[in-house]
Amino acid sequence: MKRFRRWVIGGAALAIALVLALAAAASWVLSPMPQVSPPGQSGGAVELDVQPERSPRQIAADAVEAGLQVSPWLLYQWFRWSGDARLIRAGSYEIEPGTSPRELLRKLVDGDQTLARVRLIEGWTLRQLRAELARAPALRPDSSAMSDEQLMSAIGAAAGTAAEGRFFPDTYAYAPGSSDLAVLRRAHAAMERRLQAVWAQRPADSPLRDPAELLTLASIIEKETGRHEDRPLVAAVFINRLRIGMPLQTDPTVIYGLGPSFDGNLRKRDLQADTPFNTYTRKGLPPTPIAMPGQQSLEAAIWPASSRALYFVARGDGSSQFSETLADHNRAVDRYQRGAAAR
Repeated sequence: MKRFRRWVIGGAALAIALVLALAAAASWVLSPMPQVSPPGQSGGAVELDVQPERSPRQIAADAVEAGLQVSPWLLYQWFRWSGDARLIRAGSYEIEPGTSPRELLRKLVDGDQTLARVRLIEGWTLRQLRAELARAPALRPDSSAMSDEQLMSAIGAAAGTAAEGRFFPDTYAYAPGSSDLAVLRRAHAAMERRLQAVWAQRPADSPLRDPAELLTLASIIEKETGRHEDRPLVAAVFINRLRIGMPLQTDPTVIYGLGPSFDGNLRKRDLQADTPFNTYTRKGLPPTPIAMPGQQSLEAAIWPASSRALYFVARGDGSSQFSETLADHNRAVDRYQRGAAAR
């Protein structure tokens, strides 16, 4: 009987120890892992790069090397006994402070990778956009050898659509290894949505004939505006000129027409040299946009300020002086440009 009692007591103690061990293991799996920053990195999240063909044991070691303060053996055992170790996906992962071993494994199995980002800026030309995509880290340059026409075809744009200005300036996230065509496709779709939404709200008396003209005018407004508040007034000047058949006479279109040969100094002979984009020698809008306009410029082109101004000149502080008559405009030029040059 005593031997039986000792067996029962011993078995109970073993069971209690097993329960406590399981509870401790469960607590460990669910508890946040302390994090340290590897050499050369600041505090906060750590980057874990999981290479293809790495074993669960190697991945556990990589996690510790990346900055997670955890036993690599325990982490490997969790990977192993979870049953999901073979489902871990290669990729780059950002591990936030407070992540538990369970959450880490789920992140690796789901392929919840760190997303890289590329920012496209208002007023950029297509050439600048393509250069930025070429510099973007871990973005596959599938479009690098394509012409503008081939690029537009590859992203599914309507046949004959000019590429310039057709991408909405914004910040786009992508998984490492993504194609640059995927980013371009999203940026093009974003511009189309916004362009059509603004065009649908145009006033009945707008001189703009279609969304393409709206986009072209918005691109000029984008390049001509130093301050957000001036956009509706800049738009009013160009809309007023379009209504009376007066040339737009805007320098950014001339500069665009000069292309890469422009050296930063716009000369009188440039204003007199006729090109499809020279709005001094030709009336109306140029044949295509000259840059990527943002939302505010799109809206200004449709809803210009109520103004009879036909002229404006830069004041030198980012703002513009608007005038209704040529005489007033000439006085503003004397004050803000010729006077500034004399000083």
